[in-house]
Amino acid sequence: MRKNYVKLPLLIAAIYFGGNLHAQSTQDTATKENKIEEVVVIGYGTQKKENVTGSIGIISAKDLADKPNANPLNSVQGKLAGVNVVTSGTPGGSPRVDIRGIGSLTGNTVFIVDGMITEDISFLNPQDIESMSVLKDPSSLAIFGAKAANGAVIIKTKSGKGKPVFNVNSYLGIKTVTNVPKMVNADQYVELYNEKLMNDNGSSAGSISRADFPADTEWFKEIFRTSIINSNDFSASGSLGKLNYYGSVGYLQDEGNLAAGQGINSGSGFNRFNTKLNLSYKITDNITIGDNFSYSKTRTDTAQNPLLNARNAPPLFPAMDPATGSYQFFNGYSITNPRAQLDLFRSQTRQDRMLNNVWAEIKFLKDFTFRSSYTSDNYSPSQYEYTPAITYTPQASISNLVTRNNRYRNYVWDNTVNWRKSFGNHNLELLAGFSRVRDSRSEDYYSAKNVNYDGTNGSLNIFNGTDILHYNTTLVAKDAIPEVTQSQSRIESFFGRINYDYEGKYLLNASLRRDATSQVSSDRYKTFPAVSIGWVVSKEGFMSEQNVFNLLKLRASYGELGNPNIGRKYDKITSIIGGAYYGNTGAPSQTIDLLVDTSIGWETTKGSDFGVEMALLNNKLKIEGTYYNKESKDIVYGVSQGTISGASNPNNFVTNAYSFRNKGFEVSANYNTDISESVKFGFYGNFTSLKNEITDVYGGSFLETGASLFGNSIVRLQAGQAVGSYYGYEVAGVFQTDAEAAASGQTGAKAGWFKFSDLDGNGVIDTRDKTFLGSPIPKGTYGFGLNLNVHSIDFGIDFQGVFGNKIYNYNREQRYGNESWDLDMYNNRWHGEGTSNTNSMITSNQSIILPSSFYVEDGSYFRIRNIQVGYNFSKTIAESLSVKKFRIYLSAQNPWTSFKYNGFSPEIMNTDRVQMGIDNNIYPISAIYTMGMNLTF
Repeated sequence: MRKNYVKLPLLIAAIYFGGNLHAQSTQDTATKENKIEEVVVIGYGTQKKENVTGSIGIISAKDLADKPNANPLNSVQGKLAGVNVVTSGTPGGSPRVDIRGIGSLTGNTVFIVDGMITEDISFLNPQDIESMSVLKDPSSLAIFGAKAANGAVIIKTKSGKGKPVFNVNSYLGIKTVTNVPKMVNADQYVELYNEKLMNDNGSSAGSISRADFPADTEWFKEIFRTSIINSNDFSASGSLGKLNYYGSVGYLQDEGNLAAGQGINSGSGFNRFNTKLNLSYKITDNITIGDNFSYSKTRTDTAQNPLLNARNAPPLFPAMDPATGSYQFFNGYSITNPRAQLDLFRSQTRQDRMLNNVWAEIKFLKDFTFRSSYTSDNYSPSQYEYTPAITYTPQASISNLVTRNNRYRNYVWDNTVNWRKSFGNHNLELLAGFSRVRDSRSEDYYSAKNVNYDGTNGSLNIFNGTDILHYNTTLVAKDAIPEVTQSQSRIESFFGRINYDYEGKYLLNASLRRDATSQVSSDRYKTFPAVSIGWVVSKEGFMSEQNVFNLLKLRASYGELGNPNIGRKYDKITSIIGGAYYGNTGAPSQTIDLLVDTSIGWETTKGSDFGVEMALLNNKLKIEGTYYNKESKDIVYGVSQGTISGASNPNNFVTNAYSFRNKGFEVSANYNTDISESVKFGFYGNFTSLKNEITDVYGGSFLETGASLFGNSIVRLQAGQAVGSYYGYEVAGVFQTDAEAAASGQTGAKAGWFKFSDLDGNGVIDTRDKTFLGSPIPKGTYGFGLNLNVHSIDFGIDFQGVFGNKIYNYNREQRYGNESWDLDMYNNRWHGEGTSNTNSMITSNQSIILPSSFYVEDGSYFRIRNIQVGYNFSKTIAESLSVKKFRIYLSAQNPWTSFKYNGFSPEIMNTDRVQMGIDNNIYPISAIYTMGMNLTF
């Protein structure tokens, strides 16, 4: 196992000598009273916060600093009302961001990074970010048109000005998986195994003895480890004459918690090298040019996830066969050895990404500003997936290697003209613009067998193998050109916006954008209007005598958006019919196999909100409250069309099928004050309620989809229900006697089986008794925290949680025979009349694993998200080390979570919003404990 420890001699020396010296400095990011005049980044410009009429959440650099997260979005969790961030435990993994509920069933929130629109910011170093503006309401988003239907976040990276400033930020930490589910030990497993035989067969034939199995393996301990996370960043900023600059370089290593034992890679590690250079040069007083450049190089190791097999593997077997030293084969079980799975199966992705934004700004005729910006985003992820030759099982296999080389070439070209003018008390700003976006992708795909892997990437040469295949599995020669898949999409847009205010009291913002897209075959042009108004009541004359409000503002908005970025199939889909179907000498033919809707059109979103903003106590306390209502229509997804015959997809016909609504309330509060010159205190809190409901389905239909067992799907999309709602039988208890089971109308039931509710009251339990069992969408999310600075010590703590959502524990349901059991099942199972009315008996009968409320669990949780304690060394110590400022800190991320769910974590990271609450082999969240330092010189 590789380790990369950071040497911190300055830190150690300062800790040793600094304890006896009086600290005179305070934390550079100490809480200050927020000013109403703060500037907010909006689409294609900026605006004073006081004049903003839409709903925009702000995340500053200090909210992202010193957090051990490769992706800056993970640090946003719990910070903003209306923004639900579901983090990924996978090293380097991107979280799921839902802004005011579900905007679409496909696509993701987009990020505008220095003008470039992207769905993935894992390349971005959090230390390079100056601010993030989260656009929440459609009126704020409409200026971005077709790209913003799922929400947008504008990210402004840092720039330089003035004297040179150098910063070093470094942290070293450990990661450990918490809340590991407790499984049965070997003795308990034998007991349950033999009990199952009696329940299933009525005899003990085939029973096992503990004496025949000397091992007692804890498989989760076998595959997990405590790992290292380490980050080191250096930045420089300032001015050289008319040139302003900001440059940085950084390296992050996250080893991951899966403990691969072959020394080939870490199993689930993530490494990122990144560099950033932002330049602006003022040619004249009216002409400024600039360049924002980012480069990153990442490596992601993704060994095949063994968590489900670790849960299912019996504790009777050791990881390694003591007689042969090879991996232990589980004789009689169809379960892969988790240790072998983790060690031998390999997958790795390497990516180089270069994002470059070149811009020029020209001021002319006194009140006009022209800005042109061209951003290119080029990246080429290269991936391999290696399945080794398995020799320790009775049926040996051969190795298989798959390689994918992707190339993404994207650009955004924006041109805007801005006119700003004041006429007495009237302030007017007009914006007109043109934008062109192109996204293109190509892929080379190879597959080969019998490739010998010696632990180095160099040995993974596809041409060293045999049976080399095309993308379409056509056999080719060694020197053949691989199959190439390509896709390209283009959007061209014209837009305009009016910002108007009268004496800063009456506010108006109106925008119009017209998009044309290559992704739609008909009705390619769409127009998206938006309008928002505000009234700053506190500036009225009748408020002049009051001493309560420093700001009181009412606002309302309405906007429309569209989403063309959805899957379509225009090609004729056919299946080949062999010649034998037409006689012994007949020729093969083809027939249509898949019913395709080629007229799929735009998804559209319309939304409104009404809000109030207040500032009190000399701007120390700020409160915002908002009611929002967002409706999405013509959402593209599958529906059931049972009347269709001959097609392979009657139960998944993809079209503009769904409409749904998200509505709720948001409230947030921030309080910051200086208690004294050396004591500062701050508090924040936010709460969001959400009700999601499918309002219409194509043809009055529905779709049963998602994970399934033996043809029994878990999720049902139907009008009147929330997206992703679970569908199955309601468990009313457990049959205590065979007589009770026989009288129930439940076919084949006996004592110890789940008792399903007869919801239609006809005395028979069948599919007509299925019902909706809960939704994965939280009814409420919240976050709060406080920070305190006392002399040279700073302290901060963040809390976060959700409630009202349900999780489907698919890990627990996936039982086909002799899988292991968790300790809860052992302790609470039915094993005789009166022993349990919650858990069934131990059995392999498929009736027990039908989708039911037993597998639907409470997804609510309350978490300490982050704790941090820092110490700023005195100016004397700092100067003795030739630095201006020197701070050290300790932090803990996710150290404690309270929940009832029977799994690793109630935070289920599925990118598929239809299956967002199904726990099916999800990588767990880790607790991270770090020590770090900040140097400025």
